[in-house]
Amino acid sequence: MRFPPQIIRIGSAAALLSALLVGGTVSAAPAGAAATAVGSICHRDLPPQAHDTLDLIERGGPFPFEQDGTVFQNREGILPGRDTGYYHEYTVITPGSPTRGARRIVTGEERQEDYYTADHYASFDLVDHGC
Repeated sequence: MRFPPQIIRIGSAAALLSALLVGGTVSAAPAGAAATAVGSICHRDLPPQAHDTLDLIERGGPFPFEQDGTVFQNREGILPGRDTGYYHEYTVITPGSPTRGARRIVTGEERQEDYYTADHYASFDLVDHGC
């Protein structure tokens, strides 16, 4: 069983509280800054095909697409910043799609964390394997 690390995020509420307590202003993110869109999803709430993909990852394959297991570059900057090679991506089959579709599982180094995206890297949910 995998246990993902805790992710601590300080959001706009913390910035506002800090500004109110210490004094100062709260400014919006600069234009063009990537919005962090990492949420969480309970393992049981993943689509069945994502469970299939996680099982394949656990077994080490074989994978349905040659791109599966390749390094995910995190070009969008949504996932926590890590060295190149830390993340790897795997296809989550989309029934009825003639292509790989938009759904993926992205794993952290040595599969210590799993992220699910249903929208081709526009947002990610950290999979909570404890629920």
